Amino acid sequence: MTASTTASITAPIKVDICVIGAGSGGLTVAAGASQLGVSVALVERDLMGGDCLNYGCVPSKALLAAGKAAHNIETAGRFGISGGLLEVDTKAVRQHVRGVVAGIAPHDSVERFRALGVNVIQGAACFKGRREIEVDGQTITARRFVIATGSSPMVPPIPGLDSVDFLTNETLFNYDQAMAHLIVIGGGPIGAEMAQAHRRLGSAVTIIEMARLLPNDDPELASVVHDCLAGEGVDIRTGVKVESVAGTDDGVAVTLDNGDVVRGSHLLLAAGRKVNLDGLNLDAAGIDHSAKGITVDGGLRTTNRKVYAIGDVAGGLQFTHVAGHHAGVVIRNALFRLPARAKAMAMIPWVTYTDPELAHVGLREEAAKAQFGDINILRFPFAENDRAQAERDTKGMIKIVTAKGGKVLGVSMVGPHAGDLLQPWVMAVNQGLNIKAMAGTIWPYPTFGEVGHRAAGSYFLPKLFTDRTRMIVRFLTKFG
Repeated sequence: MTASTTASITAPIKVDICVIGAGSGGLTVAAGASQLGVSVALVERDLMGGDCLNYGCVPSKALLAAGKAAHNIETAGRFGISGGLLEVDTKAVRQHVRGVVAGIAPHDSVERFRALGVNVIQGAACFKGRREIEVDGQTITARRFVIATGSSPMVPPIPGLDSVDFLTNETLFNYDQAMAHLIVIGGGPIGAEMAQAHRRLGSAVTIIEMARLLPNDDPELASVVHDCLAGEGVDIRTGVKVESVAGTDDGVAVTLDNGDVVRGSHLLLAAGRKVNLDGLNLDAAGIDHSAKGITVDGGLRTTNRKVYAIGDVAGGLQFTHVAGHHAGVVIRNALFRLPARAKAMAMIPWVTYTDPELAHVGLREEAAKAQFGDINILRFPFAENDRAQAERDTKGMIKIVTAKGGKVLGVSMVGPHAGDLLQPWVMAVNQGLNIKAMAGTIWPYPTFGEVGHRAAGSYFLPKLFTDRTRMIVRFLTKFG
């Protein structure tokens, strides 16, 4: 290596914006800023695309799709069709998952972003001052920084865990061996999704959860998912804590606080996530932070006004679409100097991609009662939807919460395609629409979306079929 080459590697870099973390949010800021004509450095210590592409949203949904395909074969008899003997090739399934990731990866690649004019630097960032970081000996100064380092699976302090092999979402999708019995610690979205996928692909599965399954969702609707997973053979242990784990000749044994011992071949940890702040040396930049994340204001600025934090590290809901929303807020604030603010948590939708899916936006029943007092609850089951009947997919319901005057406060839905069906209701909550707008809209027939239309229409039934309206109709009939 020549002296000139060495100098070029270690030469200081000065840019308008330096983004730390090449996950969804960081990539959006870097691409947007570069295309708007400002100089951008993007620092990533691991894989481009972050958790979502490599370990999270993309591979998990690909695995869920494989599990659903297997389930459709096993349950084809409901249509009068024999699917034959189900055979699952675990390695081929994982190749399918990796193929999906590989198909999307070029969009997030180093090559694409360098072609956009972004200076991509691979290495770990460490703040050396309020406007300076160092990456493997190279100094980067910037007018503004954006921290988008995401989160990682949390490893709980369970006695014996350090002496057994276990999987997390970061290792699960590259594991090519069949699992006779998968034990999942954690009954949140990741735990529920992966439990169902592996059960449908032939593994015995046990979920261990200290609260209830999907504890952050509406309990009435979460119970539908619970019953569906249990009906498919998932052993769900709720209201119990893990006391210890130990290796066995053929896998692992998990001891619970009620005295039960669950034995399995493999162990998956899905007990929460921790924000990625290690090594950033945030104190040197005057950035307040805690184990829950970086302290930010409504515009996502940190206590160092030249530094923003977005996505998981900002301490709120940990979803890819939140990181994307945060990226837009930062671009408006940092580049256009507009007073943009991140949306409140109640405005953020989320979906658990089990079958049936569970989706939510806005206030849940309890929160709505606490804030508004007198509310209305509207329900409509998928079992009374003609499209659901035609496809033999009738489990679930929609649940709409409105204020006394009809303003849509929140919507939860469990059922087929709930994540897609939620989208008009996301707009209703975000725009403060009245239930009248949703009831008065023409929805095509036969579609799953009619469950929302029927639920909205039910808001007016108590006012329509009354003695007073009957009297008015009888009076009007006298005029021909």
